Amino acid sequence: MTCTAPAYTADQVRAAEKPLLEAGEPLMRWAASALARVIADELVGRPHPRVLVLAGRGDNGADALYAAQRLVESGMDVDTLLTSGDAHVAALAAAMSAGVRRIEADGLDATAYDLVVDGIVGLGARGPLRGAARATVSAMRGADIPPVVAVDLPSGLHPDEGSADDAVLPAAVTVTFGAVKRGVGVAAGPGVVGRIVLVDLGLDLPDGLDLVEVERVVDGRAAQRE
Repeated sequence: MTCTAPAYTADQVRAAEKPLLEAGEPLMRWAASALARVIADELVGRPHPRVLVLAGRGDNGADALYAAQRLVESGMDVDTLLTSGDAHVAALAAAMSAGVRRIEADGLDATAYDLVVDGIVGLGARGPLRGAARATVSAMRGADIPPVVAVDLPSGLHPDEGSADDAVLPAAVTVTFGAVKRGVGVAAGPGVVGRIVLVDLGLDLPDGLDLVEVERVVDGRAAQRE
């Protein structure tokens, strides 16, 4: 059932995350578990689904890789493309140990998959995609690719301003962590985020002024226990 949720800037979200991280709460694992659940929901009814995970080197890519670990453990076929050539060390190790396969951009056929996970860059984005990540996304935009699930934000979308250029993969679903980011509801945001699923991480946030429609709210802590 849809509802509305307040939207926040990247700085507000980071400030709310800080005390939980300092207390040792595994926010990344909670986020990844909820992400994996949403991806599985999107693939209900598809036998032996194939998933392509685009993972950047930061926390956004780590969320995607930890989710990929859970997807493989549930029986899915998952490949990952590291768009910066490297990744969060622990998350990549967990994914590879579970059976996620690493592939390269040369010869990539995204149409061979049932779903693409966009985990290139999220809250830290401050400008358009660059380098290999931009080349990968630009090439995929020219193909008839499967539905995209964006991790926190579609990569290349500014989290506060909602600005973006053409090198953004429009998402069928955006799974946003902790709070809705302001950029999803302004400027180019509504045109690329698709349906929004909010993952509740228990953040203590101030009252928000902008309201954004979300499809549903998932409890990240409960998802991690599943």
